[in-house]
Amino acid sequence: MKSTSKNLLLIFTRNPELGKVKTRLAKDVGDETALEIYKFLIEHTVNVTKDLSVEKEVHYSVKIRENDLWDDAIFIKKLQQGEDLGERMQYAFEQGFKAGYQNIIIIGSDLYDLNKQDIEEAFVDLQEYDAVVGPAEDGGYYLLGMNFLTSQVFKNKNWGTDSVLQDTLKDLKNKNVKLLEPRNDVDYLEDIQDVAIFQKFLKK
Repeated sequence: MKSTSKNLLLIFTRNPELGKVKTRLAKDVGDETALEIYKFLIEHTVNVTKDLSVEKEVHYSVKIRENDLWDDAIFIKKLQQGEDLGERMQYAFEQGFKAGYQNIIIIGSDLYDLNKQDIEEAFVDLQEYDAVVGPAEDGGYYLLGMNFLTSQVFKNKNWGTDSVLQDTLKDLKNKNVKLLEPRNDVDYLEDIQDVAIFQKFLKK
């Protein structure tokens, strides 16, 4: 059933498999704890996004799962398409605009600092701005929203490095861009070791 919403939220998620998620974090806490933390972050993302009054698609990295944390009645389930992260995001945006959505935002599923209001306000910002970018403290971004399609923002990036945000902003230099508050994503032990909610995972 086609939604009448003109707003689409893309959520990119990795299938939660032992040894394949949060690998940089796992070097300090072990694969099992890293997997537990990732599942916790997925659950947080579900809770943040499930009540948003926009269309919601969850894009799996490896395989679409039924009867998981992503409720089939709330989230449209799709598989990521492309060789690297840039190609996968570009394809998801292209398909969204082809389907008639006017404002599209993409997030990951591993950001504890993100809340529902952040996403709602980003969609409102797209009424006034061409693009919305949420800078991550590690030099990447945790949210990208656009009301137009440009493939440039998805190309020639060293994904996972501290140059991604600046390179993306260069690609958008001729556009009207709203920068959101910086947020801290979870990649390394130092990202969570002083955060109270994560202590239950670290004290095992």
